[in-house]
Amino acid sequence: MPEQPAPFGLPGEPPPQRSRQRSRRKLWIILGSIGGVLVLVTIGVVILVNIVGSATNQARGLADDFTKKVIAGDTSGAYDEYLDPALQEQLSKEAFISGVKSLEMDSSCQPSYNNLKVATENGVKSAEVVGQISCTGKKVDLAYKFQGTDRLTMTNIKLRPAA
Repeated sequence: MPEQPAPFGLPGEPPPQRSRQRSRRKLWIILGSIGGVLVLVTIGVVILVNIVGSATNQARGLADDFTKKVIAGDTSGAYDEYLDPALQEQLSKEAFISGVKSLEMDSSCQPSYNNLKVATENGVKSAEVVGQISCTGKKVDLAYKFQGTDRLTMTNIKLRPAA
């Protein structure tokens, strides 16, 4: 009587090649899917960091430019270029200029920003900048708020001697 081949799965019998190929294919599909998800997450994080970083840099640039104009004595130019029309209605140009002059800032003054918050809500960007202007013998507290859709303008300002 001829000996019949042993059924699959008996001890000592290797599994057929087909099963190994299927399990490897599944492994590559799973690894490929995980890799694809990791690439997408990485791209998303990079985009988010660039957007937030760009908005933060824009806010810091606006605050720097405004503060440098004020320190240099170009208060009229700073008022016209940076203040929002609604803020200009509340604060006259003359009051702004005399208020800045009363702080007696000179070329020794340097701004530093302690806190910078940026946000976007319903297409409106906003940035809040808080810090201090350090001058020889005195310090001036500053707080600015910028808002806008395309171009940010100053909607709130605080410049006063540090306590």
